[in-house]
Amino acid sequence: MKFEYVLLIITSICFIGIFFLNKEEVFQENGMIRIDSPLDNQTITSPLTIKGEARGGWYFEGSFPVKIYDGNGDLVFQGEARAIADSLTNDFVPFEAIINFDVPNTETGQIVFEKDNPSGLPENADEVRLNVLFGKEERSVNLYYYNSSLDQDETGNIMCSRNGLVSVQRNIPLTITPIQDTIKLLLSGELTREEISSGITTEYPLEGFELKGASLKDGVLTLEFNDSNNKTVGGSCRTGILWFQISETAKQFEEVDSVRFIPEELFQP
Repeated sequence: MKFEYVLLIITSICFIGIFFLNKEEVFQENGMIRIDSPLDNQTITSPLTIKGEARGGWYFEGSFPVKIYDGNGDLVFQGEARAIADSLTNDFVPFEAIINFDVPNTETGQIVFEKDNPSGLPENADEVRLNVLFGKEERSVNLYYYNSSLDQDETGNIMCSRNGLVSVQRNIPLTITPIQDTIKLLLSGELTREEISSGITTEYPLEGFELKGASLKDGVLTLEFNDSNNKTVGGSCRTGILWFQISETAKQFEEVDSVRFIPEELFQP
């Protein structure tokens, strides 16, 4: 009985030791570099802070290459991580890098930590790859749609004015073209059931009507559209509301004072 009890203890100790050994091997990846942050399959955004430790042989002159690839294998970022202590050692030396990168369209990708290899010889090359998810930073914007019940005179006639405009809030990815992104989202005409039930309406999307480009100069925003099916013409009430929706949505951006449309024949009664 005592022998079986001792054997059970020894077996348990061995199992625990193997478990932690395997965990250590995963943690150290290839025994040369440890990645503390980010973790495998973690969602990352820009700027990204990378931290970890690598043995001195992983560095060359205190740094090593770091690359980010999107889910298609295309290079998104190329830079370096630098040691924050003397790397002339065989021991682990901490490193850090703060990376600014353009968030790709793919949801997944990889960060590649390359051993610096000034010799260029394949036998001296090494790398560790982390799978990551790309988180898209967002900003809140307002889209202006229309509620006719808010735009009536004392006798119930619809006035076709800006009084009927109602803003709904949406989140869009943080890009370098927020105005264009917001206008395109407005033109998609996507309303929730709750918004529709509250009386909010829109004629967007219009078949064949799309934003081609935008430019901003001295507070004047010029929006160029394609209206291949002439969907922006019609009665003055209808075209005025379509116009108001776009211009009011654009003027929420403080740098926009007025809005000009190209071609000028758009939204004509």
